[in-house]
Amino acid sequence: METVKAGGMVLPKLGLGTWRLKGEDCTTAVLGALDRGYRHIDTAQMYGNEDAVGAALAATAVPRGDIHLTTKVWWENLAPSAMRRAIDASLTALKTSYVDLYLIHWPAPGMDLAASLGELVRIKEEGLARNIGVSNFPVALVKQAVEQIGAPIVCNQVEYHVLLSQAPLLAYLRAKGIALTAYCPLAQGRLAEHPALDAIAARHGVSAAQVALKWLFDQDGVAAIPKAGRAVSQQANLDAFNLTLDDADRAAIAALPKDVRCVNPGFAPAWD
Repeated sequence: METVKAGGMVLPKLGLGTWRLKGEDCTTAVLGALDRGYRHIDTAQMYGNEDAVGAALAATAVPRGDIHLTTKVWWENLAPSAMRRAIDASLTALKTSYVDLYLIHWPAPGMDLAASLGELVRIKEEGLARNIGVSNFPVALVKQAVEQIGAPIVCNQVEYHVLLSQAPLLAYLRAKGIALTAYCPLAQGRLAEHPALDAIAARHGVSAAQVALKWLFDQDGVAAIPKAGRAVSQQANLDAFNLTLDDADRAAIAALPKDVRCVNPGFAPAWD
């Protein structure tokens, strides 16, 4: 498995996203992914499935130390006391003494970012999280976190796919040695609407989804966490690493629209 290195973190480029996976279906999906060679599992307090992920971690033969586990604190729990309760609850549900990466899931309107990041740092210092980071932070907020507050964040998890540019953010993250984890890397099913991707896929004998994933995997500092509950989808995502995109493929992808945002709730920040 190819990896992204950022700070002290070594992050497998392919992870299993678990948003909308619940209960036994979630546990089965995580166990199947680990059996197939996945070593990066992504969950969140808001997903309501940390207990199901924890059941898989308890049942798998894969050593805990070989698994990169990410979870996130919801934006309504960014006050230090609320964040402390959240990490304790997450660790209990996940049946583990630590997570490998703990993220602020969304910035909150009117939040005290310095206080929130300060609590994240304390959680890291106490060994409850090996590394800390953010999610859905535009460049302005990452700059504030890194340059004004001095927080040692190693990752920003954001929506990123062939139909949405994150060029300014990615350039900034690379300059600071911070990884980008792409959620919604398959644009929530929208990729089939673009014949250019199908044409690339047909030339290589693969799927449009595999083309889109390989485009992400080929980028320095970028990991991706597609949701994949079915065995066939999990294996297809792994097999995307075997694809080689050429200059013509990349040019065709570059020509696609780059303004399709799938996730934009009312509490989202102002995107750069």
